[in-house]
Amino acid sequence: MHDDRCGAIAVIFLSTRSGDDPGGYADAAAAMETLARRQPGFIGVDSARGSDGVGITVSYWTDEAAAVAWRAHPEHAAIRDRGRAAWYTDYRVEVAQVTRSYGWTRP
Repeated sequence: MHDDRCGAIAVIFLSTRSGDDPGGYADAAAAMETLARRQPGFIGVDSARGSDGVGITVSYWTDEAAAVAWRAHPEHAAIRDRGRAAWYTDYRVEVAQVTRSYGWTRP
């Protein structure tokens, strides 16, 4: 299911997992998704990770202020620090505005 995301702010998180502490990582990822869903301006999230540890998570926000508030959220900041210390070998964040959005589902 895709929400209408045209005009939304997309925060694109590209990362490579270190492979360390998979249980802690899974717990933290689930907790962050739950927390993000409760934040004002949250629209949705899509995520995928390959067997090589490379992942892409895109969160969608109503506006730049909502995306910045999520980045500054204290629990999110604490998990980000844990990620740097243990879970990721690298990551990059890119922020963009969605100018077009469409999809298709096989009947």
